[in-house]
Amino acid sequence: MFGRKPKKPNQKFLLEFESQLSDIQDKIDSLVEQSKTSKRDLSQEIGELETELSRLATTVYSNLTIWQKIQIARHPNRPYALDFINGIFSNFQEFHGDRLFGDDKAIVGGPAFFDHQPVMVIGTQKGRTLNENILRNFGCPYPEGYRKALRLMKMAEKFSMPIVTLIDTPGAYPGIGSEERHVAEAIAVNLRDMSALTVPIVSVVIGEGGSGGALGIAVADKVLVLENAYYSVISPEGCAAILWKDRQFANEAAEALQLQASKLVEFGVADEVIAEPFGGAHQDPEQAILNTKNALTNHLSLVCNLSIKNRIAKRYERFRNLGIFSE
Repeated sequence: MFGRKPKKPNQKFLLEFESQLSDIQDKIDSLVEQSKTSKRDLSQEIGELETELSRLATTVYSNLTIWQKIQIARHPNRPYALDFINGIFSNFQEFHGDRLFGDDKAIVGGPAFFDHQPVMVIGTQKGRTLNENILRNFGCPYPEGYRKALRLMKMAEKFSMPIVTLIDTPGAYPGIGSEERHVAEAIAVNLRDMSALTVPIVSVVIGEGGSGGALGIAVADKVLVLENAYYSVISPEGCAAILWKDRQFANEAAEALQLQASKLVEFGVADEVIAEPFGGAHQDPEQAILNTKNALTNHLSLVCNLSIKNRIAKRYERFRNLGIFSE
């Protein structure tokens, strides 16, 4: 399952705008400990600090900039794909390998049950520790990852199983080995073949949704996005490196790209923004996972009720008319 709900932001991964909140929480914890050891009544002081903490937290989290939301989307305490899979689905059986080259651990997938309905669930998986991130290649899939995903999707079609994909990747891995094994071709084949699959497909952006690396498993009938997640043609750092010639301008790039979930719905890229717990999914993973399950229930039901012909036609029309633009 997922890890325990953190009592406060982990000091090791404390976001800059959370530092004031952490300082007040430390004072509260210290006073609580003092009241226990000295048996003094410090309830008034503790109450005043808790009121201040609540007020400050409301101010901070109600006025987050786009760049700050991206930092939340990347928070290492945020639930990852396997956390969602274990929290939403039952009897998940992970399958490995693309039957061509090897097994890419940046993409996980296999059959499972969603409220007693068999489904195929596929997701991009990050790691929390250095060793886990090396194992998962920091959530950046190789071409064999996309080929494994497509193998599982075709299996899902064979057995008439709806497909759920969970997206959390900065992008496909751009290294030499990845290029040698044709990562662009692997993504392109996924885009082509997913558009014609007869089974329902629902995708959820749970953290980062970076360019073709995300789209490679996201040609779906419905696209959902968590409140602080982002889905973009390029990362803010990549955009800054191109336009400003300096990755230090990532903040400005994030604003220019309008990397916020509400804009995705406005532009027709996503169908629903899934609410996160106050302060972000890392504050209460269980609630974030429950909210996602509820959204999946609604949208899977809608897509499953469509005829195959209507579903494929709507999926094609969706991507042909994607976004809002002007000339």
